[in-house]
Amino acid sequence: MKGKKSLLYVVWALALLLLLGACGGGEGEENGGEQSSEGEGKDYGVKFLSIATGGTGGTYYPLGGNFANMIKEQTGIETNAVTSGASAENMALLDKEEVEIAFTQTDIATYATEGTRMFDKKIENISGLGTLYPETIQIVTTKKSGIESVEDLKGKTVSVGAAGSGTLANAEQILEVHGMTFDDIKARNLSFDDSTTGLQDGTIEAAFITGGTPTGAVEGLAATEDVVIVPIADDKIAELIEKYPYYSKDTVKEGMYNVKSDANTVAVQAMLAVKSDLSDDLVYDMAKAIYDHTDKIGHAKGKQISAEHALEGMAIDLHPGAKKYFDEKGISAENE
Repeated sequence: MKGKKSLLYVVWALALLLLLGACGGGEGEENGGEQSSEGEGKDYGVKFLSIATGGTGGTYYPLGGNFANMIKEQTGIETNAVTSGASAENMALLDKEEVEIAFTQTDIATYATEGTRMFDKKIENISGLGTLYPETIQIVTTKKSGIESVEDLKGKTVSVGAAGSGTLANAEQILEVHGMTFDDIKARNLSFDDSTTGLQDGTIEAAFITGGTPTGAVEGLAATEDVVIVPIADDKIAELIEKYPYYSKDTVKEGMYNVKSDANTVAVQAMLAVKSDLSDDLVYDMAKAIYDHTDKIGHAKGKQISAEHALEGMAIDLHPGAKKYFDEKGISAENE
């Protein structure tokens, strides 16, 4: 009888140890989940996120891949970067709720919310997450073309960017201040990659390419051709900025793409827009994922991206979740 009682005590002790171990294991798993993803366990109202970027030859696409990984790590939500026709198309993708996040230019975001230029109606379900870096308008040609000025583009075959892209609007406005329209050139609507291929094989003579510098497609062209960046005269830059205040003066420096001298031009700001109906918690955590960890951005543009400058040039209303993030950083979230 005594032996049976001892055996029973041993069974009870083992059961208690197993129960305590199970509780401890669950707690450890929970802590481990918090370490791998700060947002894991939160109900953000979405299970998957898509980021609309641009063509594979531009800057948006590789940056989008970086941001997708950073957002997934912060929130635990599966996030994917998808190719697109860039800025204007991305606003339409947000409007159609085919994506939740999108790269765009500050000028294109303005057109979208106003329902002007390439937008026949106002797109209301978009808000700003933050601006990123200057997007330089590069008028790219080759030495063999003989093109040295914007006026020299007259009568030439020129890529003005993909249909509906921000690049196309930039090309139109730059030609406008030079007294020209698309009727004065042989306009082609090509992606960045197709533009540089066309410059290489001679089917086009110049191309407007708007993107963070150095732009991958132009770097590829410079490996086989003597690249020339066509400068914009200072008086035309001033005229352009006066008429379209979202532009600022910029310079493609000597040595980039192996060019022989500085080329003055203009830039707009790259930015991230989001669906306005995303939860404040989600957008807050997305802003935190990007702007708190810019050192993890595996692209040269990461050095130009910072929370301190993420509201410069913000052209549309800031999402409340993003505003909360920047307010906590002591960065003014007031839209100018």
